[in-house]
Formats: sequence, C-alpha cells, structure tokens
Amino acid sequence: MIEKFSNAGLEISLEQAEKLRILMDFMLEYNKNVNLTRITEPDEVIEKHYIDSILPLKLFDVPCGTSIVDIGTGAGFPSLPMKIYRPDLNFTLIDSLGKRITYLDLACEKLGISCETLHARSEEAARNKKYREAFDYATARAVAALNVLCEYCLPYVKVGGYFIALKGAEGENETENAKNAIEKLGGSLERIIKYELPGGDKRCLVIIKKTRETPPTYPRNSGVIAKKPL
Repeated sequence: MIEKFSNAGLEISLEQAEKLRILMDFMLEYNKNVNLTRITEPDEVIEKHYIDSILPLKLFDVPCGTSIVDIGTGAGFPSLPMKIYRPDLNFTLIDSLGKRITYLDLACEKLGISCETLHARSEEAARNKKYREAFDYATARAVAALNVLCEYCLPYVKVGGYFIALKGAEGENETENAKNAIEKLGGSLERIIKYELPGGDKRCLVIIKKTRETPPTYPRNSGVIAKKPL
C-alpha cells in the first residue's frame, strides 16, 4: 500500500497504512450486509477510494485544525482517509441513511479516530443554527451534479471558507452549468484543478470560495432542488 501511495506522490507512515488496511477490511466485511461500495477489489479500494480521497489535500492548502463537513459522506469518503492522513482536521460526517451512520461510528471506534457523525438530510441540517455557516470547508464526493451540490453544501460554509467538490472528468462542464448556483448561494469560483489518478482516471477539483452569506431561502427542499436546480 505504501508503494502505491508513493507512486501517487503521497507519503504515508506504517501506522497510517495499517489504519487504512483496518478500514478496508472492516468496510468490505460490513459491505456484505449494508450497501457501502461497489468497489471491492483491494487495489481498486486503494486507488479509487483512498488515493482519490487524499490527493486533494496535496493540491489545495488546508490549514491545521480546519473544520470540514463531508456532505453525503456514504461510506466515509473522502473524510475517513483524509482524517487518517491528517489527524489534525476536524470532520463532521453527514448522511441521510442511519445504517451508514452506524457503520461510520463503528469504523471510527475501530480506527481510534474522532469524527462527529450526523444522521440527517443535508438540506435540513443546513437550516440548523448549529451547522449553518459553521465550517471552514465543506466537501463532497460522487453525490450529485455541481449545480445541485452547491445548494446542499455552500450553506454550511463560513464566509471566507471553501466548498471543495471532488469531481471526475465531467467537473469542468458541471462548473460551467453551476455558475448561477454558485453566485446565488454566496460563492465565487476560485479555480479548477485537473489531475489524474495513477491508473489514468481523470479527476477535477472544483474550489469555490464563500464570499458572502447564503440567502436564508436556501437550501430549498430536496424535491425542488432536484426539479429546479439553480
């Protein structure tokens, strides 16, 4: 595993590699009963879940102690690998499926790491004063098209913070379609970083800065967001 990370320009310790192995074994075993991932080959897990989750930390500066909310975290990507790689980061993991939250709590306990987990629909939690505009960064991976994703994520970000969207090859086109949503929700596109995983899969990191407060009318309910994206 360490060699695969090194080939991607990432250095991990023996302790980090062991924690990632523990997470993989636990996830694949749990996956037999709860749908967490379609990727089950160990080499693919390393590249398409682990390296894919951690590489953004090398492409964009994330200060020590940054608070990050992971929207629609699913099986804990990118948050759990990021937390193993950068223990100083403070994560809140939000997912609408209770079974996944149970898995995430057990995974954190098994790994000896601390993350807040929240069983909630992201558009509902974003209206809660505890979470609204409370985080330095928001992130999301493989959740929805960017114009939809902005409405779910930007309400969580403090003014001056960032929404970091982990996207595939389609990310640049999605960004063009999301310009209206970004502006309406108080964001400003800072830059797009295009890169590849070691196996050649194309990736796109969309970096959106929160420049003003999100209007209180957003986020709308999920049905409206889906039918009438900004």
